[in-house]
Amino acid sequence: MKAIVWTKYGTPDVLEYKEVAKPVPKDDEVLIKINAASVTPGDCEIRRFDIHVLFWLPLRIYIGIRRPRHTMLGMELSGEIEAVGKEVKRYKKGDQVFCGTGMRFGAYAEYKCQKDTSFMAIKPVNMSYEEAATIPTAGINALHYLRKGNIQPGEKLLINGAAGCFGTYAIQIAKMMGAEVTGVDSTKKLKKLLSLGADHVIDYTQEDYTQNGQTYDVIFDVVGRGSVSKAMRSLKKNGRYVLSSPWVLQVVQGLWSERINNLPGRRTGKKFIFELASEKTEDLAYLKESVEAGKLKAVIDRTYSLKQTSDAHRYVETGEKIGNVVITI
Repeated sequence: MKAIVWTKYGTPDVLEYKEVAKPVPKDDEVLIKINAASVTPGDCEIRRFDIHVLFWLPLRIYIGIRRPRHTMLGMELSGEIEAVGKEVKRYKKGDQVFCGTGMRFGAYAEYKCQKDTSFMAIKPVNMSYEEAATIPTAGINALHYLRKGNIQPGEKLLINGAAGCFGTYAIQIAKMMGAEVTGVDSTKKLKKLLSLGADHVIDYTQEDYTQNGQTYDVIFDVVGRGSVSKAMRSLKKNGRYVLSSPWVLQVVQGLWSERINNLPGRRTGKKFIFELASEKTEDLAYLKESVEAGKLKAVIDRTYSLKQTSDAHRYVETGEKIGNVVITI
């Protein structure tokens, strides 16, 4: 089969289009003929190993000290089951599925084996393979972090970095939760945010949301590069700041700000929340139902062929994309 092989850390040039052995499913696995996979900023970070210091050592040990152990990248895909192991109960040949591979990777290929109990579900009937391939990472992360923010109907939510793969899903999910949504991103992306349901938009190239006097019940920060201390001043009493891409300085600032805001005599109730998103099959099912009910849709900026995967990585790293970048296989 054809696949993108990754044998060393570095620029997109380390991704090589090669012929490799087609996998054979074990008794508890299904063999998926992959139709589409996504390219997320996380894929690019892993490729060049630009990892937060808190996770650098354990991830380097897991993925590979000198070179990656898993030779094919890609963390989410969709496709059709071509074969099933004799112990598989949940799926059958011909099922159209979408799934996350996580740190097992392997989506940049023509075939992938997955355990039938893994993070996988039947594809939404009203989504293309390309659209479905964007849900297991971007959709699930958006859902996870918004739930951590404990958004209630009528509350005000600000999403910083709202036009990315997480953000475009987060706007729609937050509206499903009943929030009043403000999306923050660059000038050319604001129209798309409004079309997805954002009530307000802020152009960060023209305005600093931490300085405009507005306050929010929840701030969901997808970008994670600015001052958390300043941002938390834009929270209302009992507000929650949710950070999905934590770096050391932001974590230190967040934890310190939470402590200062809850000292005796202040007790603002403000919270700083950061953690890795969990993978739950029931959450995939929830998003599938939301798509089929017409409440949720994918935003795809560009598609590339498998052979063009290195070009897809280059484009994602420009920061210019709106929504998702997808590999068609």
